[in-house]
Amino acid sequence: MRKLVEGIVRFRREMRPGYREQFAHLALDQKPDTLFVACSDSRVVPNTFASTDPGDLFVLRNPGNIVPPEDASRAPAAAGAAAAVEFAVRRLGVTDAVVCGHSDCGAMKDLAAGAKEGSGPLAAWLRAAGDSVSELARRPELAPGLPFHDRLAQAHALIQLEHLKTHAPVREAVAAGRLRLHAWWFDLAGADVHAWEPALGRFTLIDEAEAERILARPS
Repeated sequence: MRKLVEGIVRFRREMRPGYREQFAHLALDQKPDTLFVACSDSRVVPNTFASTDPGDLFVLRNPGNIVPPEDASRAPAAAGAAAAVEFAVRRLGVTDAVVCGHSDCGAMKDLAAGAKEGSGPLAAWLRAAGDSVSELARRPELAPGLPFHDRLAQAHALIQLEHLKTHAPVREAVAAGRLRLHAWWFDLAGADVHAWEPALGRFTLIDEAEAERILARPS
């Protein structure tokens, strides 16, 4: 808490003047181009590893970067995610949506240990993730050299992307060619981001060449 509070004071004293014009503009409206679904993990900070500014991303964060399928959105735990998806796609008109898993994810370790079979809010939330363990079994080619929970995080990102496609605003925008969908995986140790490449059947490091492929991809 000390670092948080002292950081606010330091921002006000040292950094705010440089941001004042930017935030004054953002105070009138927001026009992010990307819905970014990320984990609540304190080490996963999209604006840092993607070098984005305030106003660039509409971020949905929760334990395990979970997107419950649309037919589960009436459940209180899932309704917030569904509302964020609808707001980003229909109200803000984002042109891209990213589901980003990451290494050393506590939610994935819990899934691997069967925690979703338990009771309590966290177990109920993990059940909304779908069967990522079975998805990994279907995809043995996913990062065979990584620990099981990291491979599970990659399979999990793909399942959540499929869940995202079940939401009506997403289905409509994709069908109209207004929205592109992506599954990413963030490697904490290397501070590297990897993108799912369907043609290759694996997550690929986003370097200059991969960035060009992503940007050239049609909706």
